[in-house]
Amino acid sequence: MSGAMSWPFLRLYILVLLYFSANAILNVIIPLQGESLGASSTTIGLIMGAYMFTTMFFRPWAGHIIQKQGPIKVLRFILIVNGFALILYTFTGLGGYLVARILQGVSTAFFSMALQIGIIDALPEKDRSQGISYYSLFSYIPGIVGPVLALGIWQTGGMDYFTVVLIGIAICTGVFGYSAKMDKSTEQPAENVPAQNVGVFQSFSELVKNPFLFKCSVLMLSASVVFGAVTTFIPLYAGQLPSGNAGIYLMLQAGTVVLARIMLRKRIPSDGKWHAPFIMGTMFLLAVAALCVSFSITGGAVFFYVGAILMGIAQSILYPTLTTYLSFVLPQLNRNVLIGLFIATADLGVSLGGVVMGPVADFSSYSFMYMMCAILGAVMIVFAYERRKPVTGASVS
Repeated sequence: MSGAMSWPFLRLYILVLLYFSANAILNVIIPLQGESLGASSTTIGLIMGAYMFTTMFFRPWAGHIIQKQGPIKVLRFILIVNGFALILYTFTGLGGYLVARILQGVSTAFFSMALQIGIIDALPEKDRSQGISYYSLFSYIPGIVGPVLALGIWQTGGMDYFTVVLIGIAICTGVFGYSAKMDKSTEQPAENVPAQNVGVFQSFSELVKNPFLFKCSVLMLSASVVFGAVTTFIPLYAGQLPSGNAGIYLMLQAGTVVLARIMLRKRIPSDGKWHAPFIMGTMFLLAVAALCVSFSITGGAVFFYVGAILMGIAQSILYPTLTTYLSFVLPQLNRNVLIGLFIATADLGVSLGGVVMGPVADFSSYSFMYMMCAILGAVMIVFAYERRKPVTGASVS
């Protein structure tokens, strides 16, 4: 494989697009359906958060098992689990939604780890950031059309269409994924490295011991709380705004992610160095985006949609930047497991965005909750600062 856009990688990206199409619809339908059934924001947050919480829990084991079994074998089994979860949504209520979210969480942990590990291992160092950016890009493309489609399904009351769409996605993803192949270079084992001498549980301590992993994980966790709060509650918050539309907001955010990933893919650092101003600027965008969303209850829809654009830019930059950086600085021996732990913090953050911010919204308001998200983002601007001097060949005291 000679580049991030060669045909073998394109097949993987298309599979990612198909796989995440269902979530773009479910992220809108589940909160709306939950509210119609009388569920509180806390209950809706728990159901939505169960997906990412489960994904977080299984990430490290996914990296461990994929390293032993290879991504293709794991991928084919996981697509069956994912298909069953999607079908479960079509004939159950809130209890069934919770079970389906958990099953989806398990399958996503293994699915995304298999593809990202394959991309990192197969691409040259200079192309890693582009490969991770394209993976993330194709996972967000469904978010452009999915929310509008979901609102159309909901507003017409046609849950039969919801059933047809989800079953169709399950079948297409399964067929395409089962026929996917990875060259041996994509599945290459770690050469001259003992077979996973560092255990999964032992690797958990690295979240604190390894300063690179700790910094990246805290940043990703905090940002993901904001992303999770947006995903879970924007469909409900938009209903309180005179001119707010959740479909337009989510479409703008996802569209911005896609455009920013394409336009900025070569500007994302891929040199193994910590670029503090770049990360701090990204966290500043995140904080301002959350502030705009919070203020839109009084400032109007303009602030609401500006927040969507700024949120999309921050989301497009942060994840590939931190993942690429860690692929350079983490020890090769247990890199897959540690990257799994890092991605797990992103999952945990999205989960907490629903589970923790739901009660905050219940006791106050959605506007206040998004203000708390803005404050969290502002704190992370300071946390991203790195006093380490750049290497210039001369020591500066």
